[in-house]
Amino acid sequence: MNKEYIVSPSLLATDPMNMGRDIKMLENAGAKWFHVDCMDGSFVPNFSFGYSIVSAINKLSDVTLDVHLMIDKPIRYIDEYVKAGADYLTVHVEADTEENIALTLEKIKSHGIKCGLSIKPKTPVSKIEKFLDKVDLVLVMTVEPGFGGQSFMPDMMGKLKELSDKLAIVNPACHVEVDGGIDVNTAKICKENGANVFVAGSACLKADDKKAFIDAIENN
Repeated sequence: MNKEYIVSPSLLATDPMNMGRDIKMLENAGAKWFHVDCMDGSFVPNFSFGYSIVSAINKLSDVTLDVHLMIDKPIRYIDEYVKAGADYLTVHVEADTEENIALTLEKIKSHGIKCGLSIKPKTPVSKIEKFLDKVDLVLVMTVEPGFGGQSFMPDMMGKLKELSDKLAIVNPACHVEVDGGIDVNTAKICKENGANVFVAGSACLKADDKKAFIDAIENN
């Protein structure tokens, strides 16, 4: 199944004092999605946006909100993030027991929004294989989650290809997303291994021509 290529600029890379300005700038550059990283300081060693920020972003923009929860036991907060306006809500398979992750995905879907599942670099594909037919998005981390501006990990391409091949059989409509060190060159490598959604933080926000950056990934 041919899926469109989508750049999902990471709002973690925006100027926190001028986020509204940066959001409008990215909208004008043609961004279709925004990636919103939500960290609790426990699952990952950093804090970032909570559901109040997601709600504020939702009021500023009609762009699809691709919300990535890097938090322990995310089932506790699903209702709040749904109310805040998430369109896609992605949780980490490592963040809870397998049973609770299954319940979390069901809870997200019960609200009528899209659910996603993410894996860290050291997590094998086998850890999420049983969920692949139940999700709308799979997110492969190409850096260790928790901080922006890290270097792309090319050794994740085997995992990305394995997941893409499995999804092509069991759930071909599922988006395959990559996050970490994504620029025009690394996006091309990820495309070759099955990715169609590209989270770009520093590279996108620092690009002199953000529209050209997005076009280079989505249309080439």
